[in-house]
Amino acid sequence: MITEKEIIDKALEIGFADAGFTTAEPFESHREFLRERREEYGWAEKAGLALMDGTDPKTVLPGAQSIIVLLDCYCRESFPRFLEGNFGRCYLDDDRITKDGLALRIKSFRSYLRDNGIDSKVPFNLPHRVAAARAGMGTFGKNCLFYAGRAARQSSWVLPITVVVDRAFAPGKPTVRMGCPDWCRNACIAACPTRALKGNGTIDPRKCISYMTYFGKEITPRELREPMGMYVYGCDVCQNVCPRNRPWLSQELPANRRVEAKASNFDIRALLRMDRDYFTARVWPHMFYMSPDDIWKWKMNVARVMGNSLDESYVPDLERAFSENEDERVLGMIAWALGRIGGGPAMNALEAFHAKSEGMVREEIEAALGNGRAV
Repeated sequence: MITEKEIIDKALEIGFADAGFTTAEPFESHREFLRERREEYGWAEKAGLALMDGTDPKTVLPGAQSIIVLLDCYCRESFPRFLEGNFGRCYLDDDRITKDGLALRIKSFRSYLRDNGIDSKVPFNLPHRVAAARAGMGTFGKNCLFYAGRAARQSSWVLPITVVVDRAFAPGKPTVRMGCPDWCRNACIAACPTRALKGNGTIDPRKCISYMTYFGKEITPRELREPMGMYVYGCDVCQNVCPRNRPWLSQELPANRRVEAKASNFDIRALLRMDRDYFTARVWPHMFYMSPDDIWKWKMNVARVMGNSLDESYVPDLERAFSENEDERVLGMIAWALGRIGGGPAMNALEAFHAKSEGMVREEIEAALGNGRAV
């Protein structure tokens, strides 16, 4: 019968940064947390994430006795600068659709367990971070992220992966607590542009930039467009400013060649004009939270980023996109972006659009004209 040490050694051999164990007992405190905050997390249930079901490992594997937590570092290598400025790092080498990276290592680990007579499941909805802390593998930050206790220089650039198994293993000593130093002075909370972080180790996910870039069906509220800055998809602001992440970010990392090879696919001009085929082949396999039917949201996000860049060279791109798109959410954001950039060419374009627009788009154009003239 394999031991805990043998399993940890195998996980490290396969390429995981750390591994630990916890029981398969229900996550009662997390269940209560979700109940108390239905208003903020109700969208997750509607989206089919089944977070409540995930609080009981036996809904995943009826014979569950333990949970093995694998820790993967998703920032082992550096990414092109412009990509890190527009996208959250955890999405840049995501293979949950292509299954040609991390998925292969998970498969290899499960094969090892199976060869040793252990059945396993890897659920998507189990509270991974809580499981990792319950396994004693690290602590939480005020930004609500999990920080490794041993791996990745104790940073938050890690992804906990839970493997529910039908074999009992000795659990680690829980470290379910805040690990931020007193001298930090709430750097992440102060830096959160949209005030999603509440200051008590909790977050309003509906205000989180990551959430807003890929969930929701309406045009981004005006008061949040400028604070969302240059992120098209995801956000790393709270991690970039965190002093607990400095040891990891201060080192020189080798380049991620895999990401470099596809970097041109994520040029924001290309994203603004992409069609369904382009999106399905080049974008969706890596950043899959938005389906091909939600290309409008990608284009809306890109238009906002162009506006926040204050770069007049984007005016022709936005002007052309206005004539090529029909979705009013995209058109409204293009108008806002032109107004944010301002200047003669942008104002001339808005004036031309104004006469043939109506409803929400017309309102956005009129607001943009006012903003642009004030620049």
